[in-house]
Amino acid sequence: MIVVATFVGMEFTAWATHKYVMHGFLWALHRDHHEPHDHIFERNDAFFLIFAIPSWLLIMFGMMAGNDFRLYIGIGIAVYGFAYFLVHEVFIHQRLPYFKRSDSWYLRAIRKAHKVHHKNQGKQDGESFGMLVVAAKYFREQLNAAR
Repeated sequence: MIVVATFVGMEFTAWATHKYVMHGFLWALHRDHHEPHDHIFERNDAFFLIFAIPSWLLIMFGMMAGNDFRLYIGIGIAVYGFAYFLVHEVFIHQRLPYFKRSDSWYLRAIRKAHKVHHKNQGKQDGESFGMLVVAAKYFREQLNAAR
């Protein structure tokens, strides 16, 4: 239960981090993610460490304490990180050549919301900061298109 609750909580943590940190005081790291480029890595990839380090520490300290709750919180963060990699990096941005098409209205809605997020290349006035939970209008649009 702790792993699942942490995974769900990470969506809202990631949303807030994206909106207030990445598009806030750490915009210098996130900016290249919103700009066209032809290199594989981005400064934005440093955010991997911002989430991976607490996950690793929680797993390590949780195991050292006899597999207490910290282990399961760390695993939940790590599972969310893996889902983020698959959805954001592989599916949405196509950083690896897999999952190029989908008939899933849910996945199409997520991709559309992210494209709308990237229409604004600046720090301010963005929308759609979530990864797995996005505004209902994107889901309705895809459900209507599927009918």
